[in-house]
Amino acid sequence: MKKLELSLAAVLAAGVAAPALANDSVLAETANPAQNAMQAMNYANTRYSELDQINKDNVGDLQVAWTFSTGVLRGHEGAPLVIGDMMYVHTPFPNTVYALDLAQDGRIVWQYHPQQDPSVIGVMCCDTVYRGLAYADGMLFLHQADTTLVALDAKTGDVKWSVKNGDPAKGETNTTTVLPVKDKVIVGISGGEFGIRGSVTAYNIADGSLAWRAYSTGPDEEMLVDPEKTTALGKPIGANSSLDSWEGDQWQIGGGPTWGWYSYDPDLDLFYYGTGNPGTWNPSQRPGDNKYSMTIFARDPDDGMAKWLYQMTPHDEWDYDGVNENILFDAEIDGTERKLLFHPDRNGIAYTLDRETGELLVAEKFDPAVNWTTGVDMDPNSPTFGRPAVVAEFSTEQNGEDTNTTGICPAALGTKDQQPAAYSPKTGLMYVPTNHVCMDYEPFRVSYTAGQPFVGATVSMFPAPNSHGGMGNFIAWDPVAGEIKWSLPEQFSVWSGALATAGDVVFYGTLEGYLKAVDANTGEELYKFKTPSGIIGNVFTYEREGKQYVGVLSGIGGWAGIGLAAGLTNPVNAEAWQNVAGRAATGRELDSEAKNVDTAGLGAVGGYAALSDFTALGGQLTVFAVPN
Repeated sequence: MKKLELSLAAVLAAGVAAPALANDSVLAETANPAQNAMQAMNYANTRYSELDQINKDNVGDLQVAWTFSTGVLRGHEGAPLVIGDMMYVHTPFPNTVYALDLAQDGRIVWQYHPQQDPSVIGVMCCDTVYRGLAYADGMLFLHQADTTLVALDAKTGDVKWSVKNGDPAKGETNTTTVLPVKDKVIVGISGGEFGIRGSVTAYNIADGSLAWRAYSTGPDEEMLVDPEKTTALGKPIGANSSLDSWEGDQWQIGGGPTWGWYSYDPDLDLFYYGTGNPGTWNPSQRPGDNKYSMTIFARDPDDGMAKWLYQMTPHDEWDYDGVNENILFDAEIDGTERKLLFHPDRNGIAYTLDRETGELLVAEKFDPAVNWTTGVDMDPNSPTFGRPAVVAEFSTEQNGEDTNTTGICPAALGTKDQQPAAYSPKTGLMYVPTNHVCMDYEPFRVSYTAGQPFVGATVSMFPAPNSHGGMGNFIAWDPVAGEIKWSLPEQFSVWSGALATAGDVVFYGTLEGYLKAVDANTGEELYKFKTPSGIIGNVFTYEREGKQYVGVLSGIGGWAGIGLAAGLTNPVNAEAWQNVAGRAATGRELDSEAKNVDTAGLGAVGGYAALSDFTALGGQLTVFAVPN
């Protein structure tokens, strides 16, 4: 592995001297550190704030400044936006939006209540979560669970336009935020467990008209790839590279959903995202590499054409969705500054790539428990360059259908799910919330029916053995050396998004409900406070009238908290098992094993059963400040 050295210009700051390529309003609002104008805080997805009033010397004095109840239970992911004196708060389904006036003690200025068919809940994977609003040109963009994309007037809450992006009857739903870029807003789609065909779609900001759509699988022209110009690890992908990796027309139900985080480089004029698992979870039913599920894409926002791509887990056998965030930062390689991308994948490998060319530079395990692979081939001259070497013992395909492969690490929810990491240019470290969880995995044959679960596996989860006995860690990762600098063990997975600040403090939340603050350099715990419910939201910060605040949404749920969110903490009946917010419904005839609560929620209910001893359902925003 090449020796990399961090440069002084370690982060692509969204508001720094970018050409007039990106949406001017997004650049202007995110350049003001007093605001939280974007879910990722900037186009680079760093989740880093230049505010330093709250620092490692006074963070221990934090107190609750104010709270707000959302009026909705289930899992609260994402974070509110703060633009000027207005705070915009979202909820999980039914995706209510509140506009709060911070100058009037959080008075509710307007509310938006979408009218959605509640049947969409039955086809939503992993709880009814929503990861937050986006802002551009005086409008808020809400991508509802039923895939309706709505543009709201930020001042009044009036609907400017709306458009339907998918069809829940086919299993297409939405859980993620959107990316406003230039004159477009880019959206993804959820539904990998229902045999959908994943895509990213761009709509014109002005009126919601369709600009382009790029599929994850299929013919080159529908994927918006050029077989001669689109590259993978520096080489042209060639004609029909996706079609040739599927048997027959399986690519039409091939998954590759796009429900993760999106980033954008205004200088290169490229946006980045990852695709999720192939359908079905039974790998023997879909021979081939199943391109391009499990893939990082770099695309031109004007026409959607892909410049480069990299498939991390070809022919996925474990549900290691590749949708996690791509954090953009700059570093020196052999004395030359380069534009880099960091991606901590569900498969347990943390990748650093050149974001301009797609060159693979670092690929290392970010949890020592990872055992399904011995590592990624890093020899550029090898025919398997960039490909992970699979350990036969933990191959769910080699062991065969209806065989329970035991002790696979990580579990299907990955060493890290969508819970986003943060990057500090001061330390050069990535702060990564992780899962320390393993699984038993039994694939079985399943048939496809539109709108019905298309999973084909029974899974149980448990803490990684021979370690601290907990199910999570919060780690500081060096994306240059490819190694852990420090690690904090947690009893449960760390399912919240991290926040790094110029005050040398890093914040994160826990599933029990604690907001924690730690020293960015050492990991020393500096503060903790238990909020009313488990935290799976992303910590954010803003400043008003010269005072810095830190906030977080609490409300247990998500995949790890699905047992509590869906009321499945006790043994379940057949009807409940078949629903578990869509994900637990495997399409298999129930037998004595499937009725066992340990395998409900595809293993999460049993794996996280002890959560009910520490927290309960909720839906609250808690905002903190240091007293004057």
